[in-house]
Amino acid sequence: MQLVPYVYILKCRDNTYYTGYTVDIDRRLAEHQEGLASKYTRGRTPVELVYLESQPSKSEAMQREYQIKRLSKSQKQRLIDQLIGSQIPKLSI
Repeated sequence: MQLVPYVYILKCRDNTYYTGYTVDIDRRLAEHQEGLASKYTRGRTPVELVYLESQPSKSEAMQREYQIKRLSKSQKQRLIDQLIGSQIPKLSI
């Protein structure tokens, strides 16, 4: 079974954004909520999944993560706003 790589953006408690990639979004989101994922989100829980994008490969997911991390906060907000009304579920745990 082929795992699908995802790039995601989390909105943290302090209204900052965290960008990452994973092949298991449910597990990774739970790790962020429990403070077991990144140092950045550890003190900023709870987090909310606000953007999710599948990629064809891990390397492309890593490249896309890098692109998004280089965006300003307002550019990230515009990217997130493009998804409003689409199929992204509210997966905040």
